[in-house]
Amino acid sequence: MIPAMLITAPCVVSLSWRLEDAHGNLIDHLDEPVEFFYGGDDLLAKVEEVIAGQGAGFEATLHLEPEHAFGEYDAKLVFFEARDIFPEAIATGMQFEGPPEGSLTPDLPRDVIYTVTEVYDSHVVLDGNHALAGIALVLQLQVRDVREATEEESDNRSVDKDGLSLLSLAPANQHLH
Repeated sequence: MIPAMLITAPCVVSLSWRLEDAHGNLIDHLDEPVEFFYGGDDLLAKVEEVIAGQGAGFEATLHLEPEHAFGEYDAKLVFFEARDIFPEAIATGMQFEGPPEGSLTPDLPRDVIYTVTEVYDSHVVLDGNHALAGIALVLQLQVRDVREATEEESDNRSVDKDGLSLLSLAPANQHLH
């Protein structure tokens, strides 16, 4: 009998979970397991810390303060831009990597995803915070499976070349701030 694989970097873990805010409001529920790269860019550091050395069947409930989840909310990452620098079809929820072309706001970080939170006739409100920034979370997770990472996954430090990760998790059409 082959012993069950334990979680050590690098490997791929299949997880299911229930994610709530500190008040018990459901943010995300994943019944069907999803694979994540362990030891790379897919999981929060606290999640990796808790599941290290565990195997399939392990369950845990994590209470994550903002600094261990998606960071504190930074009001300096919310700003207004002139409506006319955006395409006609601009809408709430659209995202831009880095500030928009023609931005007149100085010193905005270029490596941030900005989300359109409001659209007005004269201006657009952009927010560079993660949708879950500043929120304490409760994550109930279960390790469903553990497997060796492929060479490609190890090179990418992620299972998904398109960027699916717990780090990119954001509630759809939900304004939390």
